[in-house]
Amino acid sequence: MHKLENGEIPNCLQVESDPASPKYLDVPTSYKIAEPSFELGCDAHLNSVPQAGIFHSAAWATVLRDTYAYRPLHFSATRNDEPFSFLPFMEVHSTLTGKRGVSLPFTDACEPIGFTRDNFSAALQHLNAYGRTNQWKYWEIRGGSDLLGNHPPSLTFYTHKLDLTPGEGNVFANFESSVRRAIRKAEKCDVQVEISQSEEAMRHFYSLQCKTRKKHGLPPQPFSFFLNICRHLLAKNLGFVAVAKFKDKPVSASVFLQMNGHAVYKFGASDERFQDLRGANLVMWRGIQHCIRSSARDLDFGRTSLGNEGLRRFKLGWGATEQQKSYFKYDLRRNQFVKDSDRASGWHNLVFSQMPIGLLRIVGSLLYRHLA
Repeated sequence: MHKLENGEIPNCLQVESDPASPKYLDVPTSYKIAEPSFELGCDAHLNSVPQAGIFHSAAWATVLRDTYAYRPLHFSATRNDEPFSFLPFMEVHSTLTGKRGVSLPFTDACEPIGFTRDNFSAALQHLNAYGRTNQWKYWEIRGGSDLLGNHPPSLTFYTHKLDLTPGEGNVFANFESSVRRAIRKAEKCDVQVEISQSEEAMRHFYSLQCKTRKKHGLPPQPFSFFLNICRHLLAKNLGFVAVAKFKDKPVSASVFLQMNGHAVYKFGASDERFQDLRGANLVMWRGIQHCIRSSARDLDFGRTSLGNEGLRRFKLGWGATEQQKSYFKYDLRRNQFVKDSDRASGWHNLVFSQMPIGLLRIVGSLLYRHLA
């Protein structure tokens, strides 16, 4: 744990385990919104907070900051100057789409930590005041249904989480038979999977990602985003890339992130010409095995649009437990929670699918920072 020059331990992300403890009785709560000090090693504090994961970390915030030039903010509630509740934000300032606060862009979910319904309601008043002072159009929280369940969500998705604690044998046995057959087929076809934290592995993934995004009619995110994942996450042992190769040619790859016993399947990509080899299934299984051997307790498969039945069935096939995750958006000009539309599909998919990959990469580099 990093110490300041005077020997004090930084409490930038310290979360009090019991905010109702006697020392806090009748002590007023104060709320702070400030830029975090990444150099203080704040992520070390999150290891003692069971619900904290990679998306709460300063490392992930650094990826978003360095890639898209967003301004990171930490929203916390404190008593006796000790933070006991925490929610990271990014202030997005775009000439195209306006200024707003998002927790967090390009992040499947980021649950508020340590809040109760009562103090979160009070906290939102401070968040609203900050947003108006700083000319935000709105703020968005990706999670928080337990705290905001009385308000209409802006969007709702499926999420799927796999319990890894039973161990490799029991986890494998709980896969659907079609998934187990696909894994065995890939093994019989001599598909080999490499687990790596190298930039070369990320480049293999990105090449496949560009092809996959084109197939789905979407531009890829800029390569700088994935390079920053390498530098700020993989280099700190906070994730890995699993690459499936057939005769030394990459045919499928996935990016996994992990922290504090929680793993996330963040990105996956494949070369559809080799789909019959079932490399994607073997990549997932080898990734799961690595997560188990790295002491991860669960694996989050990320969000799935409610209308994407194919992806939903794929994730359920791995024995994952399904829930729904809601996002909440508050329009500061209209003073109300608002609904949003899932922009994953539409006319733009056809346009993007016709573009060459080189042009798609340029489009992604130009547009994504505005679309958070």
